[in-house]
Amino acid sequence: MHTRIDALMAALGVPQQAWHDGEITSCSPIDGRPLGRVRRADAEAVRQAVGRAQAAFLRWRDVPAPRRGELVRLLGEELRRHKRELGRLVSLEVGKIAAEGEGEVQEMIDICDFAVGLSRQLHGLTIASERPGHRMMETWHPLGVVGVITAFNFPVAVWSWNAALALVCGNAVLWKPSEKAPLCALAVQALFERACRAWGDAALAALSQPVIGLADAGEALADDARVALVSATGSTRMGRAVAPRVAQRFGRCLLELGGNNAIVVAPSADLELATRAIVFAAVGTAGQRCTTARRLIVHASVYDELLRRLQRAYAGVRIGHPLEPGVLMGPLIDQAAYEAMQRALDQARAEGGTVHGGERVLAGQYPAAWYVRPALVEMPAQTEVVRRETFAPILYVLRYGDLDQALALHNEVPQGLSSAIFTNDLREADLFLSARGSDCGIANVNIGTSGAEIGGAFGGEKETGGGRESGSDAWKQYMRRATNTINYSRDLPLAQGIRFDL
Repeated sequence: MHTRIDALMAALGVPQQAWHDGEITSCSPIDGRPLGRVRRADAEAVRQAVGRAQAAFLRWRDVPAPRRGELVRLLGEELRRHKRELGRLVSLEVGKIAAEGEGEVQEMIDICDFAVGLSRQLHGLTIASERPGHRMMETWHPLGVVGVITAFNFPVAVWSWNAALALVCGNAVLWKPSEKAPLCALAVQALFERACRAWGDAALAALSQPVIGLADAGEALADDARVALVSATGSTRMGRAVAPRVAQRFGRCLLELGGNNAIVVAPSADLELATRAIVFAAVGTAGQRCTTARRLIVHASVYDELLRRLQRAYAGVRIGHPLEPGVLMGPLIDQAAYEAMQRALDQARAEGGTVHGGERVLAGQYPAAWYVRPALVEMPAQTEVVRRETFAPILYVLRYGDLDQALALHNEVPQGLSSAIFTNDLREADLFLSARGSDCGIANVNIGTSGAEIGGAFGGEKETGGGRESGSDAWKQYMRRATNTINYSRDLPLAQGIRFDL
């Protein structure tokens, strides 16, 4: 493994000293072996990085937005050239299968393409004024320094969703990656620095800086008044820690947290289509996606048939080394994730559930890694364990009688990221997408909960009132709006009937 990681890091342009000598050890979940050691940024190092970012922002905000877009375009080209190497590094460091690792890099490329076009479309409105001889308009300006906190499960893509938009909007970015995926952050930074050199100013590398540390680094980022926006992706526990700290200084937060996403399967559903989509959504990335399907709400008339299909499909899921051909599901990130999964399954049994699967596998071959069989859990009701998200491949299966009951079950949980219904009934589909239907930020028909596209804004976590990353008009979260009034008359109406005589 070390020969492979050495070659990848060299190809990505990361100097050896950056990942061979430090206090934080990156271990591969594939076999538990160390990959590298990186230096830890403490609170003082974060403060210094904020200072560098603030200085870079003061220069960057004066660069025309289309020229800023050129830097992001060059970053996209670097990612295209190194898609395979960066995708492999993602697989080695967080255990994704090869298709998912490279797919994550493709998301980075896609958001760069989106942001390049956006750099010429940061439009404001012209507003009709009630005063004669006046017009109003809105203008959008960069915020300053944007802090980005990311989780292990998307170690590179989530940074890019934020950074590509933040950069074309005129901001600088500080990135606190997961301490479980520091090598990915170093590799992305190396590619960004190459793009800066190609753009014509190597000093602009300070526009994006990784600060690799533990909780104290995230706290320093949240507490620093120079960080105008903190965009954090991860657990609701992390969000509850970050949001009050940022709010204490009246900063902005953009939170993308838990999912606990549900799929409703109606009587008219195409069960073959539904089965494929459910397995992909529930099993992909070993259930460690914010858009993983965790609850399955099935009409009683198709429950038994769909469960049989899912059990057959689950039995055919190949589990193993994520870079081996044909493997669909790699390891959990660590032992803590495995133990959390087992606690959830024990609780499900105690609450009347019937568990199929969920046991540890490949322990003899990989004693220091944590591979599991995905679990299907038939539940008599939406109990406490079902309402709580567990970051593991557990799919809770519930019956329903009518669509109102299904929607009530669906919306009962506090989380609200992604959702789906499988139906061939147009009325059911439209109801699911209506104000009475799914309360999630993403609502799909006849497609699973995962696989969000760059063009649509991603998010809508209802528990936190969270933000919107990626496409659509998400760029507005990285800017501040000003309303401008222009008087092109020779008059200054202060109030009706009042004028100055000079």
